[in-house]
Amino acid sequence: MIVAFLIFIGISLLWLFALATAEEDNPERLYVADRALSPVFNGFAMAGEQISIVTLLTVSGGVALFGYDGFTYALDGLIMLGVLLLLAQKIRNSGRYTLGDLFSLRASGSGPRIAGTAVTLAITIPLLVIQLRVAGSSAALLIGASSDGARAVCTIVMGCLVACFATVAGLRGNSFMHVAKVPITFVTLAVITLLALRKFDWDPGSLLSTAAKKSLAPDEYLRPGFWPYTASLGALNTFGNHLVFILGTAVMPHQLLRIGASRTGRAARRSMSIATALVGAFVLLLITTGFASAAVVGATGIGAVDATGQSSPIQLASDVLRDGSTGRVVLITVIACVVFLTVLTTVTSVTFAAAVSFAHDVFARGKRRRTDTGEVRALRVAAVIVCAVGLSLAAAIHRYPTDFLVAFSISVAASCVFPALIYSFFWRRFNRRGLLWSVYGGLMLCIVLTVFSPIVSGTEFALWPEASFDWYPFQTPGLVSVPAAFVLGWLGSVGSPEDSELDFRHMQFRISTGKAVGPQITDPRH
Repeated sequence: MIVAFLIFIGISLLWLFALATAEEDNPERLYVADRALSPVFNGFAMAGEQISIVTLLTVSGGVALFGYDGFTYALDGLIMLGVLLLLAQKIRNSGRYTLGDLFSLRASGSGPRIAGTAVTLAITIPLLVIQLRVAGSSAALLIGASSDGARAVCTIVMGCLVACFATVAGLRGNSFMHVAKVPITFVTLAVITLLALRKFDWDPGSLLSTAAKKSLAPDEYLRPGFWPYTASLGALNTFGNHLVFILGTAVMPHQLLRIGASRTGRAARRSMSIATALVGAFVLLLITTGFASAAVVGATGIGAVDATGQSSPIQLASDVLRDGSTGRVVLITVIACVVFLTVLTTVTSVTFAAAVSFAHDVFARGKRRRTDTGEVRALRVAAVIVCAVGLSLAAAIHRYPTDFLVAFSISVAASCVFPALIYSFFWRRFNRRGLLWSVYGGLMLCIVLTVFSPIVSGTEFALWPEASFDWYPFQTPGLVSVPAAFVLGWLGSVGSPEDSELDFRHMQFRISTGKAVGPQITDPRH
């Protein structure tokens, strides 16, 4: 199995390097594939963006261990695409593809672009740490080494392999890998689920009842409120978690970059429709895989290996066929390859989005004239730095819970990006001061509230459970920071003397038609 896994890694990296070397040195073609991706191809790639190592392992593990509550979190990923579907055409027609670009729709100067880069890094680096951490733990499980040292080594090795491609990739090359990942993942999860269902004589009801019986609390497994991370924090906390997750994941920087690669605004909407259908099928497979893991392996068996349940798909693949059979070895090998492919594409997308933000919004906008070659070189250097920082943090905190990183990253996206986009597209009085107040105010609130939240101290699942400075009562800062960011954006805009009416009309024309305002209608009287 290990030999086959290594062969797959080698073939994947060779193919990816071949795709990378085919990329051109023109920054625009490198960033958004010259906006030439077809709607169907880009739709599959968008669906591939949703198949991250966290959703593949953590969500299915949540369903396996916590039943109904894990099921509701799995549905959030599908609802999120509905939110993004409403914004996709406007984002593409604006002609912008980084946060700095989008923030500059209604604000001039370097301030909005610097703010966009700062927010991008605040979102992407925690995501990198989480993805690499889960990847290292999964690799350690696959080779039969579960010690902390083995997990740290696997995290570093996997991170270095992925970083090799992430530092030379372009959007087009990574898109091919996302497209290839979708059918491979679907087929693998479907086969595992069908093999599990065969153990129960093809009776889904029997599988579900067995999953409940083998859970830690059979009477509560299929009812809300079993999720231990939020059970003691109340219904408002649960509502906030779902809302912030939906809004935050909808406006992640790598998602916006993917939308920017569409040919037109209509093509972006069509791609999102295709992605929504594919992600719907993926969520269904995740849910069935989670319940199958609970029924075949059992909550006790899953928790003995990993308390978070992230090992449940791998354990299910190991238990659906008899020991020593060739099919069992093949199935475990395939799931290992799916995990590696998911890590490779997800980390590359996140790293690439962060590097593009720096090269496009900071480096290329400096006072000195920059060449295309210099901008591409800055992109590569930024990718190396981002990967190095993410990998170092992932190896350093491999023994600690990472729930606070998930909450912080998603809350920053929901608090800093979503309000800015809504105001930019729909409110005529929004201006530079309102944007900066909203973005930086939301970011500072996320930092402060995360530090003083129950996921950092005072609870069993906190980063420092023995400490107690959790005066903020909710798990996610977004429950306060999102409405506060809207309020700050309003206060900053109405208190500014700037006249944003003409900019709003120009922007409305652009996002409606996909064309820039011509010289004949730049006169305010028109």
